Amino acid sequence: MKNTIILILLLNYCLSATAQEIVKLSFEKPDHVSWSGGEKEYFSNIWNNQVVTNVSVPTLTVFKPKTDINTGACVIIAPGGGLYALSIESEGREVAKWLNEKGITALVLKYRLVPSGEDGVAEITELSQSNPAKIGEEVAKVIPYSIADGLEAILYARQHARELGIDENKIGFMGFSAGGAVTMGVAYHCNEANRPDFLVPVYAWTDAMPVQTPKKDSPPMLLICASDDPLGLAAGSIDIYNSWYKEKLNVALHMYSKGGHGFGMKKQGMSSDSWIERFFDWSVTEGIVTPFK
Repeated sequence: MKNTIILILLLNYCLSATAQEIVKLSFEKPDHVSWSGGEKEYFSNIWNNQVVTNVSVPTLTVFKPKTDINTGACVIIAPGGGLYALSIESEGREVAKWLNEKGITALVLKYRLVPSGEDGVAEITELSQSNPAKIGEEVAKVIPYSIADGLEAILYARQHARELGIDENKIGFMGFSAGGAVTMGVAYHCNEANRPDFLVPVYAWTDAMPVQTPKKDSPPMLLICASDDPLGLAAGSIDIYNSWYKEKLNVALHMYSKGGHGFGMKKQGMSSDSWIERFFDWSVTEGIVTPFK
């Protein structure tokens, strides 16, 4: 009996240690977009990834570093997935856990997606073959709400900086592919209250969010991409870089020769595997993070 009680206590401790706080963000319901069937999480054999689809209610999952190594920096992470899905592990939770090890608080954002049925990945895959224009039409309807969710995430982090254990002036936004489009939308549409302090678009999808002239007070930016991206996103990252550079804004670009698309935290045996370490180096150089000893 005693051993059973100890086992139960240990199990409860482990569960509480690994549990993450989930925050529902404020949002306005769209007039012309509706969802049914609820949010879904599953392993997609098509993408060979854990994914989340049919997101209608934006949330943040909070990943905190250990108190003794907390640098005060915070990164909001927007996973990619064509706005039909979120690659929630390799471009979300795994990124957050890596950042935690460096003393950085991470908030994984589930932003609103194109409404889908049982398998959003299967839907976008089929449409990419049969009717790619339809993808653009559906994305255009939803991306303003996805961007609104990104802006709300920054506002939440800033307003709750004390309880999150972060510096309200060190809140950045990192997004992958479609999440990179959200990142750029945040950059173009932010105001003083919800302006990110730094930006990290990773193989940003510039078809979904075309390159624009940045605001004069746009934050420092680090772009990550690979020249062999099969979706042709390298050119868009270069265009974003040039738009910042032309306005004499603080910008850096890591363009890997190989890496493909959607590499996230996957290990491919390529130099692009270490992109997140280059982000950390950049964050130190920019004074965002002070490395702990």
